[in-house]
Amino acid sequence: MALAIASTALSSLPIRDHITTTILTGNTSNRCLLRRGRSLKAAKGGVSSVCEPLPPDRPLWFPGSSPPEWLDGSLPGDFGFDPLGLGSDPELLKWFAQAELMHARWAMLAVAGILIPEWLESLGFIENFSWYDAGTREYFADPVTLFVVQLALMGWVEGRRWADLIKPGSVDIEPTLPHKKKPKPDVGYPGGLWFDPFMWGRGSPEPVMVLRTKEIKNGRLAMLAFVGFCFQAVYTGEGPVENLMSHLADPGHNNIFSVRHLDL
Repeated sequence: MALAIASTALSSLPIRDHITTTILTGNTSNRCLLRRGRSLKAAKGGVSSVCEPLPPDRPLWFPGSSPPEWLDGSLPGDFGFDPLGLGSDPELLKWFAQAELMHARWAMLAVAGILIPEWLESLGFIENFSWYDAGTREYFADPVTLFVVQLALMGWVEGRRWADLIKPGSVDIEPTLPHKKKPKPDVGYPGGLWFDPFMWGRGSPEPVMVLRTKEIKNGRLAMLAFVGFCFQAVYTGEGPVENLMSHLADPGHNNIFSVRHLDL
C-alpha cells in the first residue's frame, strides 16, 4: 500500500518572493524555487530550498495519463500513481506518505544488512553468514528477552514519531544553541544537529526536493529488492550475492527461468 501511494514529504514551506530554477536529475526535472540572493551551498542557519508543484505534464508513471488532483507534484517521488484513490483523503495521504518513507528507510537498511555481510563472507572476513535464518541463531540473550527489549525500544520510538505526526515539533530534541536558529518542524525529516550535521537538507549540495526524491526512489527500489531477496532465499536457498555470482558464471543456465529443486 505504501509503495502504491508514491508520495513522501508532508509539508512545504510557503512560496513568496522567489526565482525559478530548473534542475534535471536523470529523467526527472524538478522546478525548484530558491530565495533571491541565496546559492545552493549551505550556510549556517540557511533556509532549505522550496519546490513548487510540478505542472500537469510532469513525468508520470504511465505516459499520457492524468494524475489525480490530490497528487499535484508537490511531494517527492510523486509520479501520479494512485489507481485506487487511496490518497484522496488528505489525512490518509499524510499517513501513507510517512508509512512509505519509513518502510523505504527500513528496506534500505535491510538490503545493506544483507548484501554487505554476504559480500564480506565471500572475501573471507566472516563465516557462516545467513540473513534468512538469523533469527534462529544463538546470541548474548535468549530470543524472548531480545524480542521484549526490541518491542519496548521500537514502541517508544514509534510513539514519539506518532506524536510528531499529530503535532509537528512536539518531540523536538534539537539543542538550543546561541545565535543558531532551529530548523522548522518537518515531519519525517527531522534534520538539525543529530540528523543533518552537514546541513545537506538545507540547500546543499542540491535542493531539498531533489535529495528527497532520490531518497524515496532508492527506498522503493530497496523494498522491491528485499522482496526479491526473500523469493531467492526460498526458491534457491542462497543469498543474493551468491545468486549473482552464479548467474554471471553461467548466465545461460543460472537465471530466473532455470528450475532448481530444493530438498525441503
